[in-house]
Amino acid sequence: MKCRFSLSYRDLEDMMRMRGARVDHSTLQRWVIKFVPLIDEAVSKRKRPVGGSWRMDETYVKLNGKWIYLYRAVDHYGDTVDFFLSKHRDKSAAFFFRKAITENNIPKKVVIDKSGSNKAAFDAINTDLDQDHTIQIFQNKYLNNRVEQDHRFIKKRLKPMLSFKCFKAAAITIAGIENIRMIQKGKVIGAKNHLSIFENFVMLMAE
Repeated sequence: MKCRFSLSYRDLEDMMRMRGARVDHSTLQRWVIKFVPLIDEAVSKRKRPVGGSWRMDETYVKLNGKWIYLYRAVDHYGDTVDFFLSKHRDKSAAFFFRKAITENNIPKKVVIDKSGSNKAAFDAINTDLDQDHTIQIFQNKYLNNRVEQDHRFIKKRLKPMLSFKCFKAAAITIAGIENIRMIQKGKVIGAKNHLSIFENFVMLMAE
């Protein structure tokens, strides 16, 4: 199946206005496929360390009319820890947590919702850690407001789009949105507070 990015006209108009150029959807799709993995790699190398208290939650993205799972975690300051898109819920939480720990650090505590699968995933991870590094797990829906609020930026960008037609399209597009979100938060080494998001993006990608 050919991947399609259901990009909104607003996204297209923004890019046209920034560059003063006319671009169609197919051109924009090719740019996303080609350049987002490079952007993701560059941002990952410059990402600032995160705090030791995480808030983790999953939200939903529509793929071919069906819901799939977007796992996200932020620290207690709201800085992005990691994200992971999955077609299935089973075992995805455990994979996401291990990926987040490998690419960041071992948190002292994590706040999750009442999901049994999320709790089981962390319990499994704790069995592999020594006693001095065991992660404290708190299951409290109301303590997870910070990550739930942070979902809004991602959902705001996804809302004008139609349902994604293939998983690859969804994963690459969301990675691009997440990386822009990190630049917006100022949590990429080298970003300047007095510059706009776009100016910071251009400067960081040119290095």
